[in-house]
Amino acid sequence: MAETRTDSVGLNSSQQLHLLSSAQHADKLLAEVESILTASRSRSAFPKYKNPLPPAQAKVVEDYLSRIRAQIVRVLESQDVAVPEPAFESVHAMRVTLAFIRIAFQECTPDRMRGYGKVPDSKVRELNGLVDEMVAAVDKLDAYLAQGLAQDLDARLENLARAGADVGLLSVLQRIIANHGLVEFRQTLAMIVERLESKNFEIALFGRVSSGKSSLLNHIVDREILPVGVNPITAVPTRLVFGDSPRLSIWYADRSPEKTDITRLPEFVSEQQNPANSKHVTRIVAELPSARLKDGVVLVDTPGLGSLATSGAAETLAYLPRCDLGVVLIDAGSTLTEDDLATVRTLYEAGIPASLLLSKSDLLKPADREQSLRYISEQVRSQLRLTIPIHPVSIEAKQSSLLEAWLTEVLLPLYERHQQLAQESLRRKIGSLREAVVTALRLRLDRAPDAGSVDVNEIDSALRQTVGRIAEVRDLCVQTAQTVRDEGDRALEAAADALNATWSEGSSDSTAVVEKELVRIAAESSRTISTALNELATALAESLQSTSDALGFENVHPEDDLGTAIKEMPRLDPGDLKIDIHPTLLMKLAKRTSVRQIHNGLRRQIGAQVDEAFLNLGRMLDSWARQTLSELQRRFEVHADTYRAHLHRMRTHTGLSSTERAAIRADLEELGASVEESAEAVPVR
Repeated sequence: MAETRTDSVGLNSSQQLHLLSSAQHADKLLAEVESILTASRSRSAFPKYKNPLPPAQAKVVEDYLSRIRAQIVRVLESQDVAVPEPAFESVHAMRVTLAFIRIAFQECTPDRMRGYGKVPDSKVRELNGLVDEMVAAVDKLDAYLAQGLAQDLDARLENLARAGADVGLLSVLQRIIANHGLVEFRQTLAMIVERLESKNFEIALFGRVSSGKSSLLNHIVDREILPVGVNPITAVPTRLVFGDSPRLSIWYADRSPEKTDITRLPEFVSEQQNPANSKHVTRIVAELPSARLKDGVVLVDTPGLGSLATSGAAETLAYLPRCDLGVVLIDAGSTLTEDDLATVRTLYEAGIPASLLLSKSDLLKPADREQSLRYISEQVRSQLRLTIPIHPVSIEAKQSSLLEAWLTEVLLPLYERHQQLAQESLRRKIGSLREAVVTALRLRLDRAPDAGSVDVNEIDSALRQTVGRIAEVRDLCVQTAQTVRDEGDRALEAAADALNATWSEGSSDSTAVVEKELVRIAAESSRTISTALNELATALAESLQSTSDALGFENVHPEDDLGTAIKEMPRLDPGDLKIDIHPTLLMKLAKRTSVRQIHNGLRRQIGAQVDEAFLNLGRMLDSWARQTLSELQRRFEVHADTYRAHLHRMRTHTGLSSTERAAIRADLEELGASVEESAEAVPVR
């Protein structure tokens, strides 16, 4: 019987799939060979392979691997098998893997290790520090991957150079940091580049409702952009920045940001169209082609500092460090209030200079205006012990010279001074970064300093113990914030007692007495958080300073960075209290009975409102404390990472090739540093 033969155009789909699967499996095995080759030369903490191939042989293996892979592709193409596109984004895959690494270390906290036995008390702080240290390290890489092309420092430096900035030394530092794997300096370098890119001078306006703030801002930018005569409802500043054409950008807490027509701004900042911030707005930026914004001036509209401390505090407090000048508007049609003074006080406590404007000055005759200016100046001086000039302004055409005088005589000189101070600060930071990089290079070149000069393990352990304090403070803040949420009834009891006492003295301003007691109890309950955070900031700064002293680093002042991380703490906002309790009948009762009756009355009339106010305060304190702790840890890690890398290099003394030594010497010479190979060149003692 003759052999039958079936000819076809090519392999059927099943055969093609089998060939593709075999090729993919082969490629996976080749990747394993490649990983073995790489792993044998890696610096893994837990090496799996030994006896690595010499470089020449390793190169031959890599060439063979490349050739086999190319041949696999040709084989598939010859059989009309399409090579599938990659299924996953590399950055996404890496970030998912980092998430699992983060979880792995979070499972090592003292609380989660109790299932393996009781953790010794002496090890709790260090174990917390170990976890936080590793999570912070993973988070840095995750943040770098998340920012993607924005972290291309070479491209950003080139853009700055084209714009006329002197970035010669920064470009050299960037190249050296990249070439020598000095990753601990990337964050500092990125921060310096970010400050060079942003020459903005941010002016935030604060004022009570109807103080004329929005009208004044509209007049300054010469456009009716901000709604006038409405109550702002979010604590999110509206930032007015320069743009070639009008545009509005809105960020939300629960969805992606959007860019829209600028005429829609009232939809997001007015009580009528966005009641109780139901749209969950977190940030607003309005771009305008205004000449007043073109030189880098950014105007920021706020709903008032009192509101900032009570509504959406986390987002707003995150903004405050970016504020270069706080402008407080005092309404000429009313009088100076405690809220105005509190706003000025808070700005100065946060290290933000303030300028005072007497708005609607056209309402006053010249003599009355001068008298009002003197009165405000005296009150600020006597109550705040500050001497701040008060400038009258108006948007009326006949009084426009007043506003122009403030802009040209006060605002522009401040902007120029700010730019000068910013440049001086940047020069100091660049100089410090250069010295740190030089130190790292010298240590590599000169190998180990005198082994007895520094106890590396002791320094490393001390840093870890300090990081462990962050976890302890975090737990304390969470517990305290939870306690504050339930303080409503205690506050009402204190208010009842205070009311009874003031009625005995003949006072009858019940609402003022109750509000004062509610605020006092809230501040008393919250004080634990602010105290703990301030003590932590001091401890972190002291730890960094002692470490820098031990390693011989100079010109290190970590308290400058850490001390400014803690801003105004959220305050209680009891709202408009409606109290209708009369002392006449209650004064005839015994004190205990009278206080109980007052408390019952307050509970009926404002109990739910007070409970809600304390609940909101607890939530805000929790959010504010977490954010502040995160910022403290971030600033601490910028310095600590440098020290850890320094300590690591002191532990590892692998030999350098002649090529590597020559490269380090060349880089040190380019940085203007000595290249003598001696232990004396290493600033370690």
